[in-house]
Order: sequence, then structure tokens, then C-alpha cells
Amino acid sequence: MKQPRFPRSRRHPQQALRSGKSTTIPAPYPWAPTRRAAVHSLHHLLSNGMHKISGRVECKRCEKEYEIEYDLQEKFLEIASFISENKDAMHDRAPASWMNPIVPNCKFCDRGSFVRPVIMKKKRSINWLFLLLGQMLGCCRISQLKYFCKHTGNHRTGAKDRVLYLTYLGLRKQLDPEGPFDL
Repeated sequence: MKQPRFPRSRRHPQQALRSGKSTTIPAPYPWAPTRRAAVHSLHHLLSNGMHKISGRVECKRCEKEYEIEYDLQEKFLEIASFISENKDAMHDRAPASWMNPIVPNCKFCDRGSFVRPVIMKKKRSINWLFLLLGQMLGCCRISQLKYFCKHTGNHRTGAKDRVLYLTYLGLRKQLDPEGPFDL
């Protein structure tokens, strides 16, 4: 006679942090709260006078590092309208323009395709908002994108284009929680 099978219990999708890790961290940037993989809302940032978001980039050819600054409202509207217009055609996958971002020319050697954002080794210190506004999230490794999804409660398995798509939508939702659509 067969023994009755008991279904396995599923793990809670929100994994607990390892011992010694905390859900709060020192805010790595003025536009980031004390939660991991989070940014303040657009309303909060603009009402506190943060109209420009900056980050560091490095030219792989001349090896010079410098800072780039983006207009918060202008770049966010550009990204939000792109998502609104193309979300149905994306099929939960990042488009090629996000996977292989077009990076600016180096301001020192004026060469294209050599400039890359400086992404901190400590994942909690990644400048998510700068990468979003520059549409350079595709420069992140998949492990960094999975870190973002882990701390925002998104499913984080799958190909890089799916995890990158969730990262873009997750950041858009953090900036505009009342936006026109959900993840």
C-alpha cells in the first residue's frame, strides 16, 4: 500500500537576509533611501530640489574617469513614455536598446563605445537611478540585476533580458508609484 504523499511546502518568495545583514543601510546617494535597491519617488526628489542626478563613468580606452549629470524629470519622462508606448510589444523582455546601451562618447578622447558606468562592487552601493536615467542598466551583470529584484520582491530567475526588464519597470514604479501600469 502506498503512503500518502504530502506536498512540499514552498519557500516564501521573499528570502530572509543572511545573519549579520540588515534591511536598512546607510543611504549611498542623496536620492536613495536607507532600503537596499531603492530610490525615492520623483515627487520627493523634485520637492527636495534634486533636479540633476549624477554618476561616474570611465573610458576604457583612455582610462579617464569623470562625472555625467542627467536632468531627472526630462530623462524620467523619456523612459516612462518609452515603456508606456512599447510595453505590450516587449513581452516581458528588455529590448535590444536596453540590453546593449548606447553610451556617450568620452569627453577626453571623443571615442564612442568605450565609456562605461562605474558600478560599485558592493551591490548595495550601486547608483540605480543614474543607471536608469542613462539607460545603462544593461551594463550591469546579471547578479547585480538579480540583487535588485531580490530586494524589490520581484521574481529573479531567467535570462538577463527578463531580469533587466523587471529592473527597469521596478525603478519606474519606485519613481512613480501612481503610474499608469504595474509590473
